[in-house]
Amino acid sequence: MEAAMGLMRRIPPKHTETALSALLSLLPHHSSDLLSQVDQPLQVLCDMEYGKEFILCEYNRDADSYRSPWSNKYHPPLEDAPQPSPELRKLEVEANEVFAIYRDQYYEGGISSVYMWEDENEGFVACFLIKKDGSKSGHGRRGYLQEGAWDAIHVIEVGPEEEGIAQYCLTSTVMLTLTTDNESSGSFNLSGSIRRQMSMKLSVSDGHLCNMGKMIEEMEGKLRNSLDQVYFGKTKEMVCTLRPPAELVTLPDS
Repeated sequence: MEAAMGLMRRIPPKHTETALSALLSLLPHHSSDLLSQVDQPLQVLCDMEYGKEFILCEYNRDADSYRSPWSNKYHPPLEDAPQPSPELRKLEVEANEVFAIYRDQYYEGGISSVYMWEDENEGFVACFLIKKDGSKSGHGRRGYLQEGAWDAIHVIEVGPEEEGIAQYCLTSTVMLTLTTDNESSGSFNLSGSIRRQMSMKLSVSDGHLCNMGKMIEEMEGKLRNSLDQVYFGKTKEMVCTLRPPAELVTLPDS
């Protein structure tokens, strides 16, 4: 299992589904662990009742059906499927509305979904998802990329409230894929994923949603900086080392 997880961490996100399928056939007795621990590129389905798209993941799935955050119904329909409590469902609806504003401001489009459910420790878990298709045919407004995808998964475990304080544990994963294919830049492919965790004890006087939003905003800033330094910074350094710009090349005197 440790070797399988190490392999999956090194697989480009676009090949995750194929690699995971192969591992499931090799390690059927670890299937539940693999499916719960391996993050896959996010898929999208449309809720025809509301005319809105929502994101599919392990956190809104039961059997082969997925729960929509808009109608709170499973697609395809599923009997006796788990549902959040009325109080938690109310918070989930509010979170989807607020997170859609956050998505538009930071991502200039894309699709977002928020799912919540009770855990065994008298608290609850919230999953915030963002999928941005930056390709020419996707939600990107600039259209510079042949293919481009940003998948962000934020899972927050919220502990029970004690004296107005709650423990928040955030696990965030970002999967990035970029592909260009044009005359100016040539063919180029860059993909990878990054995962980080953080825990905080915060007052609930402003509400859980406010606290979770601040943590996600801070974490996404750190993840973007890490991706910029590790992926783009290192790639630029390697390219400039192997193929220095023309203005830096000095020809020997004849």
